[in-house]
Amino acid sequence: MRLNFALTAATSGLAIGVAALATPAFAQSVGSVDFEKEIIVTGTRSGTQEVGGVSAPDTSKAKAVLTAENIQRQNPGQTILDTINQIPGVSFQNNDAYGSSGGTLSIRGFSSDRISLTFDGVPLNDSGNYAIYSNQQIDPELIEQVNVNLGTTDVDSPTASAVGGTVNLRSKKPDHDMGVMLSGSAGEFDFMRLFAKIETGDLTESGLRAWVSASRATNDNPFNNYGKVNKQQYNAKIYQPLGGDDFFSLSGHYNQNRNNFFGSLPLRTDTTQSIANQTLRVAGPLSGNRFPITKLERFYTINAPCMIPAGVNGTADAASTCGTEFDRRYNPSNTGNVRAQLRLTLADNLVLNVEPSYQYVKANGGGTVTGEEGLRDINPAGGTANLAACRTTPTSANNSCVTGYIGGRPYFGRDVNGDGDMLDSVTVIAPSQTQTHRIGVIAGLRYEMDESNTLRLTYTFDRARHRQTGEVGAVAYTGEPLDVFPVNEGLKDSTGTVLQKRDRLSYAVLHQVSGEYRGEFFDNRLTVTAGVRAPFFRRDLNQNCFTTSAGGFVDCFGTNSALNSAYATLNPAAAGPQQRVFNFSKVLPNVGFTYDVIDNVSVFANFSQGLSVPGTDSLYNAFFFAPGTAGTKPKPETTDNFDLGVRYRSGKVQASISGYYNQFRNRLASAYDPVLDQNVYRNLGNVKKYGLDGYVAYQPVDFLTFYAFGSVMKSEIRDNIAIGENTDGTPIYAPTAGKREAGAPKYSWGGTVRGRVGPVELGITAKRTGERYVYDTNEATFQGSFVPLGAKTSTGATPALTAAQQAATGQIYGATAPAYWLVNLDMRLSLEGLGLNDQTYLQLNVYNLTDSFYVGGFGGGLVQSNTFNRTTGVSSYGSPGFVQIGAPRTVSGTVVFKF
Repeated sequence: MRLNFALTAATSGLAIGVAALATPAFAQSVGSVDFEKEIIVTGTRSGTQEVGGVSAPDTSKAKAVLTAENIQRQNPGQTILDTINQIPGVSFQNNDAYGSSGGTLSIRGFSSDRISLTFDGVPLNDSGNYAIYSNQQIDPELIEQVNVNLGTTDVDSPTASAVGGTVNLRSKKPDHDMGVMLSGSAGEFDFMRLFAKIETGDLTESGLRAWVSASRATNDNPFNNYGKVNKQQYNAKIYQPLGGDDFFSLSGHYNQNRNNFFGSLPLRTDTTQSIANQTLRVAGPLSGNRFPITKLERFYTINAPCMIPAGVNGTADAASTCGTEFDRRYNPSNTGNVRAQLRLTLADNLVLNVEPSYQYVKANGGGTVTGEEGLRDINPAGGTANLAACRTTPTSANNSCVTGYIGGRPYFGRDVNGDGDMLDSVTVIAPSQTQTHRIGVIAGLRYEMDESNTLRLTYTFDRARHRQTGEVGAVAYTGEPLDVFPVNEGLKDSTGTVLQKRDRLSYAVLHQVSGEYRGEFFDNRLTVTAGVRAPFFRRDLNQNCFTTSAGGFVDCFGTNSALNSAYATLNPAAAGPQQRVFNFSKVLPNVGFTYDVIDNVSVFANFSQGLSVPGTDSLYNAFFFAPGTAGTKPKPETTDNFDLGVRYRSGKVQASISGYYNQFRNRLASAYDPVLDQNVYRNLGNVKKYGLDGYVAYQPVDFLTFYAFGSVMKSEIRDNIAIGENTDGTPIYAPTAGKREAGAPKYSWGGTVRGRVGPVELGITAKRTGERYVYDTNEATFQGSFVPLGAKTSTGATPALTAAQQAATGQIYGATAPAYWLVNLDMRLSLEGLGLNDQTYLQLNVYNLTDSFYVGGFGGGLVQSNTFNRTTGVSSYGSPGFVQIGAPRTVSGTVVFKF
């Protein structure tokens, strides 16, 4: 038995390589054996390499693969989405350096809800809104490779939204030899992580083997005095070879996260409350705060610890602010899956693949609301009588005072805080709860017609039962939730009904057939791929609340049929509980070629179409409109994607550059508003994107490697977007025509320098991410008033600002989040000279070496929130959006023992 001791750390500068696989790599699934060679980014020196670990492949798509060696150079526990940030066209902003607190991903300007993420063929995007949760990914020690398609989609992608590319994770095979790996990590911000993996080795002569693993990670958030991360994960895999390349495997995964939100601040840098009010505005997470101006201001305090005062009998107690800050919100999740994979050769040239899976999700996000012990009037004739009126006259010709979740807050009709009266306002938690049960299967046949021609056919089934609720939960006197999952036992009103802010059940179903052909011609100089996929989507939606606006706001009364009936009678404009079914389908081609012009130069091209059907949030918003009227069925988004590139390959230099063009139709975007706790949707109509991606690698000598990469992206919204209307029904617009989409960097570039002297290896990776517009209008953020495009007064005149309005209007943030550098360093010392094996080393890493201060992740918005006065034709600027603070400099390390 040999002892293996290693020290690794946060995020390393990576030895970047691009190498051809000796055998095809799986993309979405076992059955999706890619017909093209793949770009591999790898840190290993073994295998087929030509220029310092770089070998450019012949592929019709812009594709990248990170191998296990590269992935495991990152800090143990780091999210895989931070690891792929080195790939051209990929942009990721991590909320902290350890990967357990979330982040923001885009590929070629496409947000994460348009990127398909799969794990051993299992789709990981949220089945409701297609979001990707970066902090719920598998432990990096268990990932064999991550495969990234930039802007294009594999023909068998099991997704409803992959118009922006795919990210596919594949877990490692069990080892042939028995072994144990124990890892202990420590770092700044009280980071601690333990990881253990047991390999059984071959249990039978046929090669049956398995591994099991467990991990636990905790750390403080890097910015304030309160938030923490507590994460645990368990994985297992059994693998049985069946002869040749055939096999059967069964895997399981479970992840549990308990973390607080943090670092989300209003994007404004004005230092006083307003032009008229010179009271100082300080950096912090409250709506009246601002974004930091200096590095030191990144570290702020919130009201913790605190105490909620006891209620006083006979007094109308106000709700306490203790525990109400954004940073006090929890984002708990329990996620798991079971997946099987079978590859079986039916004949010499015919292969069957079957991959069933089951997933479970229990998660929520959101904060506190003010609840009322009294009742709420639902009769518009009474002008929604106040609490005092409902106490004295709960029922009359004009008053109908009831319990329920109404107008954004719960009304209990009972004593909640135990002070013996029903007069109080109380603080309760009301997160958006989601529970999902999801089953799927991917089955395919691959037929090799001859050495130059191959065909595959695939069927995909995916069914997710998506239960979305918003139960109200109690808080302790410290402001802490009694249970981070109020769904376990929500608070009830006086009628025994559990109060909740939403109550809906969705079934998202996909049936998809796909086929792909690959042929090689002219002595294998020309390779052609031609594929097609035909997805059929069904959305069965059941709304149990009353939809009161096109923005998706609802009033909920649970299963109380009498209250539902009374509310419907008094509020006929609200859309009552109902079921609607939506169907979407489209045939999507995917074709490409590569051609070797001369020995060192090849050209490649690809064309594909993509489809993203509306998520459940936008479909439920449509319930406000009567069936059959405009707005009841949002159109799906479609894309036409074109890639064209050229590669150069020689003994010392390898380079590739590719251009892309994307035509986007019916562009629907959403951004999360943490104050409203709502996803706010905007439709940008037609949008086009185009840009360049490229890299070059140079290795003058064996122990020195240079790698550089870069991307330039441009998007253009075709039309001005309607955001409201005048009194005469004519529209007012956001001036978006010809503007860039918000949230995506204009460019990014960077590289790695890696050198080795004896047992010491030093790497530095640097990346510069370009400016990102805050709004689709490409305008700055303001306070005060403005006249919207196309606005009129109620008399039809052209509106204008008064002198007082002009004096009160001023800029509070620029049009873009500035460009920034992110530099990471790693240093590794091999301990092989001490008689240990060649995997034994010490490593120290620094994330954000220069402690760069920058705006982190944000989704962007159509236009700054505002309120339009239809009489004067003037709008008042609202609050700016919230954005993350970029992760600060962080040092961490790990000790690894292998037996």
